[in-house]
Amino acid sequence: MSQDSSESYSEGDLRGTGMSLKHDREWDYELDRITEAVAERDAETVGLQFPEGLKRRASAVTDDLRAELPEDVTVMTSGQPCYGACDLDTYMMRRTDVFVHFGHSPMKESEKIIYVPLFSNVEVTPIMAESLDELADPEDDPDVGLVTTAQHMNKFEEMREWLEDRGYEVHTRRGDDRLTHEGQVLGCNYASADVDADQILYVGGGKFHPLGLAMEHPDKHVVIADPVNNAITVADPEKFLKQRYASVHKAMDAEEWGVIFCTKIGQGRWDQAQEIVDDNDNAYLITMDEVTPDRLTNFGFDAYVNTGCPRITTDDGPQFKKPMLTPGEYEIAIGEKPLDELSFDTFHGTW
Repeated sequence: MSQDSSESYSEGDLRGTGMSLKHDREWDYELDRITEAVAERDAETVGLQFPEGLKRRASAVTDDLRAELPEDVTVMTSGQPCYGACDLDTYMMRRTDVFVHFGHSPMKESEKIIYVPLFSNVEVTPIMAESLDELADPEDDPDVGLVTTAQHMNKFEEMREWLEDRGYEVHTRRGDDRLTHEGQVLGCNYASADVDADQILYVGGGKFHPLGLAMEHPDKHVVIADPVNNAITVADPEKFLKQRYASVHKAMDAEEWGVIFCTKIGQGRWDQAQEIVDDNDNAYLITMDEVTPDRLTNFGFDAYVNTGCPRITTDDGPQFKKPMLTPGEYEIAIGEKPLDELSFDTFHGTW
């Protein structure tokens, strides 16, 4: 459906980026905190890093900052891909006096980095009310786990109280050091869902987080309440599992393996990559920052093992010309584990 060209969108609207929204979103870029840091550090350079869906907002944020900063302060934007707090532009960070990372909560606190999480303004209780159709009645099963993403953490206590007011006993926890908040999940870490409840309510956008959660905790009923797209679904990993089984089967005949070590600051699992190479004379270590199908084409290996971000394998796996496996899938392909032990690859610890 075409959009009326006269329609005005709020700042932060993502409808031009392929992510069609049912509700407008506005964010607080915390410009006051940034300008205060510039003054305190007598900064001459400011570096801004945005996630992919918000890079289009870089010019407007820069204009707003320039209006508040002294004329001799240079503001620059990172053009490097950014998929999470694990994916910092370390080159820019070393060369700017103030480095600002938008859209994610801190994975590890640092005096050098200003994290601006960009909390969503979208109300969560209307879609939570619809989610009750997929949750067990509290008289039958009052226990429910509650998780969300960084963008909705500002509403987390409201979510908890809303469920408790309806008779549920809400179970939450903070996972491990990779997670900043209680009840927070990442695309690579679902430890916060390891609670004493057979059903989990995920409040947030997208299906990747709850899909991984459902695979990590196959015994749990995972309900997705998306307050942005105003949609209720139940996580069903069956289709995804079929894709992963197919990739593993293709890799079983591989003779030479490329083992990828990702050099991004929060995505490196060196010990895991080295162990694979040490145990397999036909495995070869490859280091790279951005892992793409084009970058691997010229190597010509029969299959690859990705020890970096699990989403490289799960999101982009079908785009690779040769099988791209997680470390656990690799163990299945070479016969060290049975096929029925296939599981979602998760990432723990920080850099």
